[in-house]
Amino acid sequence: MKEFDRLINEQLKTMEKLLFIQSEIERCQEIEQQLRALQELTELDCIQDEILRMKQELSAIHEMFEQQTEEVIRYYQEGQAAII
Repeated sequence: MKEFDRLINEQLKTMEKLLFIQSEIERCQEIEQQLRALQELTELDCIQDEILRMKQELSAIHEMFEQQTEEVIRYYQEGQAAII
């Protein structure tokens, strides 16, 4: 059961990162809209680069989360099979 708890804790940490980055993307997108309104193109390019970088990081974390989910399911199923 320790291994299952460890896997769940890892997954929770990954979910926290995922939620944080999603909120950061939303925050940056709000800034992006404000900068568009002010037509500050130099800063707009910079924030667009930051949004792109965070979206790539979000994608990588999302993939890691899916892998962890599969590992948790596999571990749980193996544990159930051992009981039977």
